[in-house]
Amino acid sequence: MLKPLAVLLLTVLPVAAIAAPESYTLDPNHTFPNFTVDHLGLSTIHGRFEKTTGKVTLDRAAKTGSVDLAVPTATITTGDSDKGSRPRSRDEHLRTADFFNVAEFPQITYKATKINFNGDNPSSIEGDLTLLGVTKPLTLTIARFKCNPASGNNKEKCGGDATAKFKRSDFGMKTGIPSVGDEITLLVGFEGFKD
Repeated sequence: MLKPLAVLLLTVLPVAAIAAPESYTLDPNHTFPNFTVDHLGLSTIHGRFEKTTGKVTLDRAAKTGSVDLAVPTATITTGDSDKGSRPRSRDEHLRTADFFNVAEFPQITYKATKINFNGDNPSSIEGDLTLLGVTKPLTLTIARFKCNPASGNNKEKCGGDATAKFKRSDFGMKTGIPSVGDEITLLVGFEGFKD
């Protein structure tokens, strides 16, 4: 009686080990939420946030996973940090209550509610974006995703690019519209080490 059970366990256990969820810690030196926004209908302003942290879990067998991302708002940069003869630089203005209000809202967060797969790789992430204390659904489309074997620190690293569009006014950020566009195009370049 015990022999068939032992054979069954020996057959099932390796499959369970292979199918286990894998966890990754995002590399803040290679994970940057970038954004673009229209300026006066003349040009596109580019910006990004630095020092982003988070965790990603992927279960390729079950086609599920999770994403938990934290973006420090004070790290915003658009390449305009020198005020010159102006009262303040654009980056300083973006940190005020007119825009990101970093004193009251030091983080933007994104939490996945569902990860969709194409084969073994994630193709989109459905989740909730919290900006200025307002939470709205946002789907990120994974433009590319790849994993490399262990690198210099002997850990597998995965990464890719995720894109989305949203209206900043949906989160209560209305200053400057329409001179400064309402629609934000988001591109998140991300890399994470396997835990």
